[in-house]
Amino acid sequence: MRRGFFKGIGVNILLLGMVSLLADISSEMMMPLLPMFIAALGGSALVIGLVGGFGDSITSLLQVFSGYWSDRYGRKKPFVFSGYAISAIAKLFLAISTIWQHVFITRSLDRAGKGLRTAPRDAIIADSTLTEVRGTAFGIHRAMDTAGAIVGSLLAFLLFWFLGLEFRAILLISAVIAFLALLPILRVREVKREPQKIGLGISFKALPRNLKWFVLIASIFALGNFTYMFFILRAQDFFTGVVSERAAAAIPILLYVLYNVVYALLSVPAGMLSDRIGRRRVLLLGYLLFGLTCLGFALLESLVFFIILFALYGLVYALVEGTQRAFVSDLASAELRGTALGALHTCIGLAALPASLIAGTLWQHIDPAATFLYGCVLGLIAAAALLRIHIR
Repeated sequence: MRRGFFKGIGVNILLLGMVSLLADISSEMMMPLLPMFIAALGGSALVIGLVGGFGDSITSLLQVFSGYWSDRYGRKKPFVFSGYAISAIAKLFLAISTIWQHVFITRSLDRAGKGLRTAPRDAIIADSTLTEVRGTAFGIHRAMDTAGAIVGSLLAFLLFWFLGLEFRAILLISAVIAFLALLPILRVREVKREPQKIGLGISFKALPRNLKWFVLIASIFALGNFTYMFFILRAQDFFTGVVSERAAAAIPILLYVLYNVVYALLSVPAGMLSDRIGRRRVLLLGYLLFGLTCLGFALLESLVFFIILFALYGLVYALVEGTQRAFVSDLASAELRGTALGALHTCIGLAALPASLIAGTLWQHIDPAATFLYGCVLGLIAAAALLRIHIR
């Protein structure tokens, strides 16, 4: 299991990376179009916040249960396969949505599939690597995941701009690709563990104190880390009336491609950096940078500034996403790693819905800039908390 293409990193990382690559090609064909699709179906900024926030919450809330049950039964692969299958089915129905309520249901089902698979998948990744290269392993996985995002969002742009396909046709193509992502999972070999006879409440109490503190700080960050849809809407609003209607939809898609390119290119270096200087320092940089990026979205408006800000947004995710998971994996015992990762994602999920609803309310009733000032403040608060609380 330890043999692989990098020293100390198992072949499972490559297989699960291929799954995420295909799944993200599918998902990211949909992601940059989704806020505009919702708006076209009559959804307001508050509705967009609801769809994005509720979907993120469903994802994270389910992860603690999938992580817990995968630990309890000693099997993780069935949860991973089922989660990807549910998402693929949901995407088929998303393509035929006619009102925003349909999008709300299908998007929630898609995110439920993600919630079912993520914690067990991350636990397999952690089990398949040596501790000293775990950050690198998560970085490799995130890089392949985000490489799929680059291909998917770029493919969406090409289909929309050059072939002239409408949103529904692109969404249908993305659903077909989602089913292809199921194939590599069949070759994954998980580490066999004895079923854990634990109760859900007991397992949470058994988590280390340092881990609980970090989950709290990550939740504060998540409360300000509202759905990506508002970043796309911010760009679309600026370009609407400045360029043609089709170009005003295409430019945000390209900016989203840039975000994913930066995210993919820097995920492995960020993981390696966390192995070298420590997870805490990398996360502190990520939280601070998120606050500054949101401040930029609130105050700056031009094509040049949007290029810079979307690149910084990608850097934030490269620094934070994989590192948070690696940090939790370090702080938890191997037997409860799935539960610990699930706990992280669940607490983040509890913050995701209010985060996006608050963002949507500020956007709709005050000003779009207020949405990003809110994200700035929460990002800086999370950074300050991480700086004051010493976690090893």
